[in-house]
Amino acid sequence: MRKEIRFSGSGGQGVILASVILGTAAALYENKHAVQSQSYGPEARGGASKADVIISDEPVKYPKARNIDFMLCLTQKAADKYLPDLKEGGLVLIDSDYVDVPETDKYKVVKLPISSTTYDKQGKLIALNIVSLSAFVEVTKLVSEDSLEKAVLQAAPKGTEDFNMEAVKIGRELAKSLK
Repeated sequence: MRKEIRFSGSGGQGVILASVILGTAAALYENKHAVQSQSYGPEARGGASKADVIISDEPVKYPKARNIDFMLCLTQKAADKYLPDLKEGGLVLIDSDYVDVPETDKYKVVKLPISSTTYDKQGKLIALNIVSLSAFVEVTKLVSEDSLEKAVLQAAPKGTEDFNMEAVKIGRELAKSLK
């Protein structure tokens, strides 16, 4: 099994941290091989950013994602820029509050109101990346719920553990509402 994943959005939304957490969940808690790479525009905050993770049963010999299986898009700019990299038959999860991607036979589109749900439940968007990551994991099943929670807790600053676990729950429940 080898899966290439891309998280994309705007600088400052935490897509890089989300990718690091996913890689940590796979590598440390599921004994898989994982590599992470990132790229963002010169604006850093506000510019299109992406972070890729490759998860594999075998050692990863080339660390750059070239054939994206799963993608998360939090902004329209990121979707417009990176969606062409999604392979045929892949899956894209979009924040339907800000992103519009037409249905197609080339790949599956999953639409969730991630930003509005995060704001409604937490009163701020600071954990948008964790809510998004949790929804993404629920949809893709790339790692277990337990592995994700352990990796989120490892990355959470002291004193924010409960807030981040609430964000994980919000994302999971949002994705389960699809079924």
